[in-house]
Amino acid sequence: MLAFTQFTKPDYDANWHHAALCRHLDRLLSGDIRRLLVFMPPRHGKSELVSRRFPAYVLGRQPHAGIIACSYGADLASRMNRDVQRIIGADAYAALFPQTRLFSSNGRSAQAAYLRNSDIFEIVNRRGFYRSAGVGGGITGMGCDFGIIDDPVKNRKEANSATFRNALWDWYTSTFYTRLEKDARILITLTRWHKDDLAGRLLDSSNAGDWTILSLPAIALDERQPDDPRMAGEPLWINKFDLPTLSKIREQNLFEWEALYQQSPKPAGGGLFATAAIEIVDTPPVCRTVVRFYDLAVTEDRRADFSVGLKLGVTDDERIVVLDVWRAQKELPDVHEAIVQNARIDGYNVAIRLEAEKAGIVQLQFLLRDKRMRAYAMDAKAPYGDKYTRAAPVASRCSTGRVTLVRGAWNRAFIDELAMFPAAAHDDQVDALSGAYSMLAGDGVLTQSSAPDALSAYRG
Repeated sequence: MLAFTQFTKPDYDANWHHAALCRHLDRLLSGDIRRLLVFMPPRHGKSELVSRRFPAYVLGRQPHAGIIACSYGADLASRMNRDVQRIIGADAYAALFPQTRLFSSNGRSAQAAYLRNSDIFEIVNRRGFYRSAGVGGGITGMGCDFGIIDDPVKNRKEANSATFRNALWDWYTSTFYTRLEKDARILITLTRWHKDDLAGRLLDSSNAGDWTILSLPAIALDERQPDDPRMAGEPLWINKFDLPTLSKIREQNLFEWEALYQQSPKPAGGGLFATAAIEIVDTPPVCRTVVRFYDLAVTEDRRADFSVGLKLGVTDDERIVVLDVWRAQKELPDVHEAIVQNARIDGYNVAIRLEAEKAGIVQLQFLLRDKRMRAYAMDAKAPYGDKYTRAAPVASRCSTGRVTLVRGAWNRAFIDELAMFPAAAHDDQVDALSGAYSMLAGDGVLTQSSAPDALSAYRG
């Protein structure tokens, strides 16, 4: 697919992510995968490959294939149709696939030898065809071997409309999906406007496991797909969108940035934490008090919550600073060692508290017996109230712009969880933040002598 693109478009500027997309498209064409979701930021080259080159390539390799291609509007779909025709009509294409030809003149009526217009064109002496339509439009009367949906949502107004999202889903299930032949392939490419968009509903369905996903955020996250060779923080297409350019885009609207560029849409309003007000700094500010709070899960089950150790400080002007977040799904011995290592890095002046649930009580007993931890202030405390109530005080600080993060690989997962709370799949980082804030707001600095007393309160 990539070689075809470069041959038919010699000036094509291929970045590594275009090559990754082409590898997935090759697998789709071969039948190795049959359902492909591609998430990519705007203006990063997905439509050139998905809506122009790929249909032409399919009809070159399989001239009997039927293709139905849809986009958010009929006009855009028709433009893509004409672009595919231009590719097939070029000399370079004819040199590769001489058996795939279009009718010499435009034909719209059924009496034309072969149809060729901005809605549909047919391959001469073959069964292959390409039918374009706007999302929501009629495509009945024919089946297809390849169903392509590229950018089904036009703008934020549509994305935020439950009526539109429901109509799009109804069209997909009752019209688009019913056009698929046996063993047909589906390709859907989009930017993630909304959690409840077409991709979100497909991934929440009982058939979610059928889909192969290629998700490429504009700036690499700490957790990346195998096809993503970047380090965390690196841009997707540095020759076109370098970090300063992406930073300016991000500053315009964090909500849109997360959805369109990072492929991680958040609820618009209704969340407890105003994450857009959180400041991220490169250099930690001087804090008068620093603590670390642990919320423990002690399991390696990937479906379970994480164990989290959150380091929190407060400055002289009462700004709350999240200095570090340790987060992992580990068994008890590994968690124990992580706590010891974090303590050594943090220093003796950083008080340690564990949430006094079962895992926290057991872990505190082990820590108090560990000679390496004798000089550290530690205790455990039972949580009060529900999670939402415990999170409200620090969320209030957040809404007034009084919460700062020190830049780190953990930032994105942390902000994502805050933005989704209380509807997130995990809330361990929120719990740890609430616990650490409670230490600062209600308890002050812990003393070393408090640890045995705290432990005795939970024995028996």
